[in-house]
Amino acid sequence: MSDAVTALNGARYEGFATIEDQGLTGMITLRGDLASKEVKAAVKSAIGLAVPAQRQALTGDGAAALWMSPDELLLMCPYDKVGDTIAALEQALKGQHFLAVNVSDARCFMRISGRGAREVLAKVCPVDLSPDAFTPGMFRRTRMAQVPAAFWLDEAGAFHLVCFRSVADYAFDLLKASARPGGEVGLYA
Repeated sequence: MSDAVTALNGARYEGFATIEDQGLTGMITLRGDLASKEVKAAVKSAIGLAVPAQRQALTGDGAAALWMSPDELLLMCPYDKVGDTIAALEQALKGQHFLAVNVSDARCFMRISGRGAREVLAKVCPVDLSPDAFTPGMFRRTRMAQVPAAFWLDEAGAFHLVCFRSVADYAFDLLKASARPGGEVGLYA
């Protein structure tokens, strides 16, 4: 069996913001009734987090629960724990209508940080990223230029972005171009 690698293989760019590959990360699509006590308990048991509210991201202890739609979450965990996490979800949701699928190798996970992180994303995404409109814990699914992407803001001011592996190089190059020194607009200065 070959060794798993990320689509960006550790790529990093330093401009007026830093764009970096976040390495192998476990990602599980969970579909079901997010309001049910069974799903809430299963998520809490499997990754230690609650089911997030609409357009929210919850993170902690190497895990994340991201609201994707009214019946879908993206759960993140260590890459080598995906099988155990899915098994825990399946056990907790036995008899319920749900779907839990490993999508780790179909996704790319990046971090955008530094003083220009908001501006870098604002240049390529149709989302109001002003500090008053987009606060830590908020989550958005949107288009990043021509590709679908999803991201959230952490308490330290860094953005965490997930996109399809098939467009990882394009997404990374797009963010690099947006973060090139001299390209600052100063919108959030």
